[in-house]
Amino acid sequence: MNMCSTYKVPDAEQPFLQSKGMFQAICPLVLASASPRRQQFFRELGLDFVVAAAEIDERAHSGEAPTEYVVRLALEKAREVAIGYSDSTVVAADTIVVLDGRMLGKPATPAEAKEMLMHLSGRTHEVFTAFAISRSPDLVEVVQAVRSEVEFMEIPLAVCEAYVNTGESLDKAGAYGIQGAAGFLVRRVVGSYSNVVGLPLAEVVSELLRLGIIVPRAW
Repeated sequence: MNMCSTYKVPDAEQPFLQSKGMFQAICPLVLASASPRRQQFFRELGLDFVVAAAEIDERAHSGEAPTEYVVRLALEKAREVAIGYSDSTVVAADTIVVLDGRMLGKPATPAEAKEMLMHLSGRTHEVFTAFAISRSPDLVEVVQAVRSEVEFMEIPLAVCEAYVNTGESLDKAGAYGIQGAAGFLVRRVVGSYSNVVGLPLAEVVSELLRLGIIVPRAW
């Protein structure tokens, strides 16, 4: 299956084939995310892409399970952005932290961030990231959720407050960024590390290769 089989690869002067990384996209690629972490992942793979963040209602439905929630949001983001990029392949993702079956989103205030972190202190929680790949002309959609487990150290209150005061926690699900200053809080990760950051790279790259959206770059 090749989602880009009818697409002609443009000349090297075209903007979306300018990078010199390991992979290249053979059709226009859109990342439906404002996340700097996800954008950095794509750049490290050598992919050129357009950023078009989706604006959807992210409130959970009544009785919605965590996996159902992240899958729905990833798919809704991909579909919403695909409307404006009908000749492109859109990749969207959503990440949540789950403790005791309760979804922890992004904290609205420093006080909420501190409360989340102290609940996570000394315990193991789950991180789910769902990603969706959509291409409108081919009516092709792929969506998958990946789960990781993260074990935290016991967090002294003063340490928690010092971390929250950095401001890093306010735009992160679960109030922490494993790739940032909060890395020291993590004792152990079971499963995909990149999934905890915000994009399960092994699964995403495997699907993009399988669908013929990206190929290894020839040197």
